[in-house]
Amino acid sequence: QVLLVESGGGLVQAGGSLRLSCAASGSIFSINVMGWYRQAPGKQRELVAYIRSGGSTNYADSVKGRFTISRDNAKNTVYLQMNSLKPEDTAVYYCNAPQLLYNWGQGTQVTVSS
Repeated sequence: QVLLVESGGGLVQAGGSLRLSCAASGSIFSINVMGWYRQAPGKQRELVAYIRSGGSTNYADSVKGRFTISRDNAKNTVYLQMNSLKPEDTAVYYCNAPQLLYNWGQGTQVTVSS
């Protein structure tokens, strides 16, 4: 079991940027796919971006062109660079491995003010 700890959230104005980090307690080198999810109040958790071990990425239409996911296997860390933030990006953000679904971390709150 890998423990996941998210950080980097905060309060930002619309148009601003944040960089989220997800530190894993164990090696992510052998984990094929790592992803970032978010859950807004009253909504289901959704997968917004994922990255394969080879580096290929995929994004939800709502964040495409604004968010960039990356991974550093040597540091067992996954990142989410979020630019041009919108109020509708407000949510708690989590990372996980979509094909394995470890226990969820506490997430990191992102709040975008208009």
